[in-house]
Amino acid sequence: MVITGGFGALGSAIGMAAADAGARVCLIGHGNAPDTPLPSIGNIDLTDPDAAQAALQQASGLLGGIDALVNVAGGFQWQTSSGDAFDAWDRMYAMNLKTAVLATRAALPWLRARPQARIVNVGATAALSAAAGMGAYAASKAGVIKLTEALAAELAEAGINVNAVLPSIIDTPQNRRDMPDADPRQWVRADDVARVVLFFLGPGAVAVTGAALPVTLGRGARSDERL
Repeated sequence: MVITGGFGALGSAIGMAAADAGARVCLIGHGNAPDTPLPSIGNIDLTDPDAAQAALQQASGLLGGIDALVNVAGGFQWQTSSGDAFDAWDRMYAMNLKTAVLATRAALPWLRARPQARIVNVGATAALSAAAGMGAYAASKAGVIKLTEALAAELAEAGINVNAVLPSIIDTPQNRRDMPDADPRQWVRADDVARVVLFFLGPGAVAVTGAALPVTLGRGARSDERL
């Protein structure tokens, strides 16, 4: 299994959960590879087709093939339609959608060679309902949903299931720093998103493709937990 954006909070949570479940995992990230027991490929710009191709080639060599791809790579920028709005649109498109397109295209030769291969894309609930300043981000994540639907149709005959998870705000150290006045009990945990990703990767989702599943339950809604 290859996870793009694998060095961040969500990517690393998915990687560790998958490894704990017995999967062979390779993480790909934009920055330096972290100190982790999982094979990692760092300093990769997945908006560059050649870099994406080289990274997936290397990952395949490390794993002996690729049977699943999880596209986590992305980012967020709040920007209204004034100011450098067009820069924000280009940036969000490149980070959230282009990375998924190029990583998928690069991984397809190996995915096609594996029975019941899987692709899981990470979108966002903002793609379903955008607030002020969220246009560029939400549109790029909406593109992830439509990419998921198109790939599911294109790859059905190859037996490759393609689905998406749509988290709300994820409880990460960075989000806590960026939104110090927010209540993180309303946010979803990275570990919980990881469990949904593993469902899509597992045998229970063999008949599911083209789905986009919101993942939104924060800790404040859980009767069995307290901060």
